Formats: sequence, C-alpha cells, structure tokens
Amino acid sequence: MADREQCVELAHQLRATFVVSREIARGMPAETPLTAVMVLGALDRHGELRMSRLAELLDVDMSVTSRHVAFGVERGWIDRAPDPLDRRSRLLRLTEHGTRTLRSSSDRAAAVVADHLADWPDADVARLSELLARLRDSFGDCRTATARRGAHHITRAQTG
Repeated sequence: MADREQCVELAHQLRATFVVSREIARGMPAETPLTAVMVLGALDRHGELRMSRLAELLDVDMSVTSRHVAFGVERGWIDRAPDPLDRRSRLLRLTEHGTRTLRSSSDRAAAVVADHLADWPDADVARLSELLARLRDSFGDCRTATARRGAHHITRAQTG
C-alpha cells in the first residue's frame, strides 16, 4: 500500500490533470463541445437510456442533462422516443449522425493526445492507459461511495 507522501503526490498530480482535459476540450470543434461528446459517449456505451439514468451516469443535475440532450437533439445527434414500458418517459438513443459525430470527436481527442505524447514510447502510453483504467475501477462509482459514507456517518451519529 502506498504511503502518505505517495498519496499526497498522486492526489496533486491528479488535480493537475485538468490541464490535459482542457487541452483536449480545446481540440474539439466549437460545434461539438466536450460536454456534448460526454453525452454522446454515454449513449454509445450504454445504449438507450432514460433522461434520469443519463443524468445519473453523467453525475449532473437533471436540468443540466436536459440542456445537453436538447443540444444534441437540435443537431440530430440524439433521438427521443416514447418508452414502451412507460409512455410518460422518453428513451434517448444515439442517431447515425450522432455516432459519426462521436467518432469524429474521439478521433480529434486522440490526435491531441497523440500530439502531446509523440515522444512517449508505445509501452508507456499503454501502461498509463492501463493504470488510469485501474485507478478508475478502484474508485468505482464515486456517487455510490459518497452516499454510503454519508449514510454511515448519519448512522454513527444517530447511534453514537
């Protein structure tokens, strides 16, 4: 297990990764902001979703999700269809145009990363990707963990 100093340094490095995200976002076309790519990516990975589930996956408020979806619908990237199980709800799905837009945006993001890592050996890039995936898995669903910690503190306060 990592010692305190290693964890402090890692936390510092992870906070600094916003620079990488910002640079990738700058590489996106103006008509395809990174937030739109995140919505399209969630629909691509998870298939048809209700708005509430998409908001949960993105970890944003329903009103924010609704604006992002409306942006995608206006551009023809997202289709809203009645949910056959609940006619009051809508299912969101990626259109063919949305899939092409997502692929194009992913290619642009990859080009930005490739440009900045041009002098890295392939093995280092592969290792970083592997370690970041492992880190993400170790953190799991942070919303669930936060809710569990909050419930744990409430339970301890009530019983303690």
